[in-house]
Amino acid sequence: MERRKTRPISIGKVTIGGNAPIVVQSMTNTDTRDVETTVKQIKQLETAGCELVRVAVPDTEAAAAIPEIKKRINIPLIGDIHFDYRLAIQAIKNGVDGLRINPGNIGGKKRVQAVVKAARDYGVPIRIGVNAGSLERDILEKHGAITPEAMVESALKHIHLLEEEGFYDIKISLKASHVPLMVEAYRLLARQVDYPFHVGVTEAGTFLRGTVKSAVGIGILLAEGIGDTIRVSLTGDPVQEVRVAYEILKSLDLRRRGVELISCPTCGRCEIDLVSITEKVEEKLEMVDKPLQVAVMGCVVNGPGEARHADIGIAGGRGVGLLFKKGKIVKKVPEAQLVDALLKEIDNMLVEEGTK
Repeated sequence: MERRKTRPISIGKVTIGGNAPIVVQSMTNTDTRDVETTVKQIKQLETAGCELVRVAVPDTEAAAAIPEIKKRINIPLIGDIHFDYRLAIQAIKNGVDGLRINPGNIGGKKRVQAVVKAARDYGVPIRIGVNAGSLERDILEKHGAITPEAMVESALKHIHLLEEEGFYDIKISLKASHVPLMVEAYRLLARQVDYPFHVGVTEAGTFLRGTVKSAVGIGILLAEGIGDTIRVSLTGDPVQEVRVAYEILKSLDLRRRGVELISCPTCGRCEIDLVSITEKVEEKLEMVDKPLQVAVMGCVVNGPGEARHADIGIAGGRGVGLLFKKGKIVKKVPEAQLVDALLKEIDNMLVEEGTK
């Protein structure tokens, strides 16, 4: 699929847009003022593959915590600011690599100018974050409802505020919890600007619902070449956001990180406890970051054939199963030893390739 051409920006050492890979990001759900807890969560996100992390900056104490947090993490830090332009300036001066603001809610033109000046002086890009639930009253009255056109008008209004100050180090998000609304808003704006897009379905919900909505909304846009960085918004542990994001990217062949687990849905031919075996394999391989396709199939009749594209896999039978690589059977293994045999072989593969 052909990516939409966008102008690249740099957030710390990470490039967004242009020819750069689509970047995975998340946001902490800790109290930013609690440095220890916040750093601990960011470290967990880093391990999961998060490439950018955002923290809420609701007050001066949170802004004051930024230098210590930054000192102890390895990925760029973005400050999320609402309403108080002074917090945006403080966060910039305290070392954030990027800023997320809604220029329409931090005050008049002079306040926007002050934030832009600080961002330019410190080389900090700004994300214009438009949310369907917080559109300006005059735009809502004009359109009569929350529409894609209303969201785009809000975004363009904010973009022009920054452009008037000669500031173009911008990325944009147009988030909504309603997938068709969000998708159409991004499509409309993509025809009008070349800034990189941060794509996501906001307030997507708990793990199951949020994963489905995010996969559909983000997936549609990525399949159309729209999107330069993504955040999956889930209620709960943000580490899960990163894992889901990579699964979305892997399913479209846009990024490969970690294990892609292939398992059949089970049928009447299945003679092993495929569910528990798959869960064990998934749990054991959770921390492997090497791109690897692993298949866990329920029968030996066509398991290796259906999963012949997998790097390695197992197919179960009554009392015995097969270990195979790229569709070729390596050996027969007693059913009780299938998981251990698979994990041992994967471990050997990682050692041989120098990735462990």
